[in-house]
Amino acid sequence: MQPRKLRADAQRNVDALLEAAKNVFATSGVDAPAKEITDLAGVGVGTLYRHFPQRADLVVAVLHRGIDVCAAAGPELSAAHEPEVALAKWLDRYTAFVGTKRGLATALHSGDPAFDGLPGYFMERLEPVLAALLDAAVATGRIRADVSARDLMHAIALLCQPVRGEEIEYNQRMVAVLADGLRRT
Repeated sequence: MQPRKLRADAQRNVDALLEAAKNVFATSGVDAPAKEITDLAGVGVGTLYRHFPQRADLVVAVLHRGIDVCAAAGPELSAAHEPEVALAKWLDRYTAFVGTKRGLATALHSGDPAFDGLPGYFMERLEPVLAALLDAAVATGRIRADVSARDLMHAIALLCQPVRGEEIEYNQRMVAVLADGLRRT
């Protein structure tokens, strides 16, 4: 059975809640008060709980949306840029996505069954996108062929671990160093 399509106003509320939750989670963590999210979204707490009865439902929806946006960027960047540039721009986007989800790691490893499908969804959506970008860049002859999309995804996730006293720009700089290492000399 297909999920029921939301009315336009309800869809706007869901979109506002997801955007607000993404921003609040990035600054205050996933345990931030619901009121902080609803105030930023411009809706009432009842609206939040109508669409996302459990906190985990909201976290999963925010992550799904972020994963989908990151995945959609791959073909867009490929169409607009040379392969090496498209790859670099996507890696930067992926780094920003992974790097701003720092507060979510604890939630994801909490044992809550609501999160069980996220790792599979993450890899299922993002690995093929990165593989296509990487293959196109490798085909130019200027990018190493001995690194897989999965290798890069894991390496970037590790480079995006929080470093005491550093902001996301530090992680992005380290990923740029990694990306430079992909170039053939």
